[in-house]
Amino acid sequence: MKISRRLWTAACLMALLVGISSCSDRELIPTKVEMGTRSISKLPFMIAVDQGLFEKYGLEIDLRLPPPDFDGGIDLRTGILNRISRRLDRTFNGEAWDPDFYIDGLTPNIVKRIDRTRYPHRVAIAGTDCLVRPQIIGNKGISSVEELKGKRLGISARRDTTLGFAGLSFAKRMGWDATQDISLKLNGRDLNALKAELVDAIVANEIRAAMAIKEGFPVLEDTQEWNIAVAGNSVMVAQGWLSTETHREAARRFLKATIEGLALFHQDRELALRVMAKWNGITDVDIAAHAYARGQWMLKKPYPCYEGIDNTFEMYDSNEMRKFKPTDFYDDSLIRELDESGFIDSFY
Repeated sequence: MKISRRLWTAACLMALLVGISSCSDRELIPTKVEMGTRSISKLPFMIAVDQGLFEKYGLEIDLRLPPPDFDGGIDLRTGILNRISRRLDRTFNGEAWDPDFYIDGLTPNIVKRIDRTRYPHRVAIAGTDCLVRPQIIGNKGISSVEELKGKRLGISARRDTTLGFAGLSFAKRMGWDATQDISLKLNGRDLNALKAELVDAIVANEIRAAMAIKEGFPVLEDTQEWNIAVAGNSVMVAQGWLSTETHREAARRFLKATIEGLALFHQDRELALRVMAKWNGITDVDIAAHAYARGQWMLKKPYPCYEGIDNTFEMYDSNEMRKFKPTDFYDDSLIRELDESGFIDSFY
């Protein structure tokens, strides 16, 4: 018996309402996704891609992400993997390529929105990373953070990165002037800068920290112990994008896949390590184990980073920042809807 398209669509919508997976490839919503980095905070999304969760919930994903840091990881520039586009520039089929979902730090996006004339206004609909958490790794011979006064601390950028936020927070915590008492060195966060003694310490994410520790560089400070909120890795959409029902439904499906990806990350360590090796090329057991352990802070209920947004407004206070309010940078209606429905709890 042949089912009419109208009846088929109605059945699919009903299935989606009760949390059942998508009905057919022809019902998938085409969706463009961009990830800003390949940090551990992105791994639940990579798990969702790898395990087909976006298709399960009714999305056809076209993914853009930077090349892997290690040899052997999947590099989308060199070939097409299933439905994932290899395009890494801002064009797609000859047209401008703008993501529907942008996955990266919200604090940096807020600062860029304030600092840059034409930077897009993005709104977080979920957040997985709401605490400052890098490790401060010193050069050999440095044994305490107090010794860094008057020295050089390598970060990625002073303002529009979460590592920059951590660097500024460190100076504030130490009671130091971030210009006079310590030198925050831009583009100096990598292990090579430390080895070449271009900096005296680095603010390192979990991968760089693991590599440095393995080579005998000392951990001077674990910023996670500060318990300072930041608006870290978040799922963002353009301001106003959720106003159409098609986009709102796509976002609902995207968050369902994200939530299940997070649950798999927390519940299946071996799967997480396999995806880390496959996608990011991290096959070193010690580095992978360190990265996975550091990722345990990720939220199981990925609400936007409310306190982190407030701290961003305080850290980067300015005349331009005061034209906005924290609620201009998040919309928690969908994640709250999914939480209240019991969808998130069903995975734990």
